[in-house]
Amino acid sequence: MSKQPETRITKRFAKLRAEGRAGLVTFTTAGDPDLETSAKILDGIAEAGADLIEIGVPFSDPMADGPAIQASSLRAIKGGMTLRKTLAMVAEFRKKDNETPIVLMGYYNPIYIYGVDSFLVDAKKAGVDGLIVVDLPPEEERELCLPALDAGINFIYLTAPTTTNARLPRVLEHASGFVYFVSITGITGTRSAQATDVAGHVGRIRAMTDLPVAVGFGIRTPEQAAKIASVADAAVVGSALVDQITANLDDDAKPGPGTVDAVLGLVRSLADGVRGAQKTEKAS
Repeated sequence: MSKQPETRITKRFAKLRAEGRAGLVTFTTAGDPDLETSAKILDGIAEAGADLIEIGVPFSDPMADGPAIQASSLRAIKGGMTLRKTLAMVAEFRKKDNETPIVLMGYYNPIYIYGVDSFLVDAKKAGVDGLIVVDLPPEEERELCLPALDAGINFIYLTAPTTTNARLPRVLEHASGFVYFVSITGITGTRSAQATDVAGHVGRIRAMTDLPVAVGFGIRTPEQAAKIASVADAAVVGSALVDQITANLDDDAKPGPGTVDAVLGLVRSLADGVRGAQKTEKAS
């Protein structure tokens, strides 16, 4: 049985269960396209309908990120964004919102350079609730997963269609907060999975854990989010939001005046889709 820190994540999923609906998890990259715009998006995203907020830590050599999110990381890095500044942005957000869960998603190298012990202290102090570190498998749990649990921070593992039933117990052993099911074999923002296929995999995971299952990769529209929300505990949308940022950049890669509104508008429509799916499910 894995240790389960009680965080804003566990409280939020309990609230969602009580409301009888799935949640919307949004992803944007910290510092994309610049720190000011990124902070404005973060400040408005919960009110727009995000139930959990996933923040990408910019990294130059990703494994799972598709072209859109890779480009967002490069924009943020070019603008001077760092892990330390990401934590500072979370701390500023927490002055205004002490309830919405925040998950940092990224790679181990920046944390290793920062120092694991210092990072966990600073992340907890800033108001981070969970970590998704793509390149740390369960076999490396002593590097960060177990120390994070001891620090009271959830450690969320990815599973995929290729994660076998023989492998799942090892992945789930110390997973906490929720399980992130990657709905496709590939990188973010590419093709979309069929809800019927996702339902089968979600059921397979639920048979082995009581943790909520969030589904991401390839979810771009309110309709797709609704279908996933009807079979999972949360739908995760990232590349589509990053694409809204990209679409509002000028020729010098500077954000236009409508950038924040465009991103938050898409979040509102995605949230409507997720909540609408639950109404349909209740009615059926």
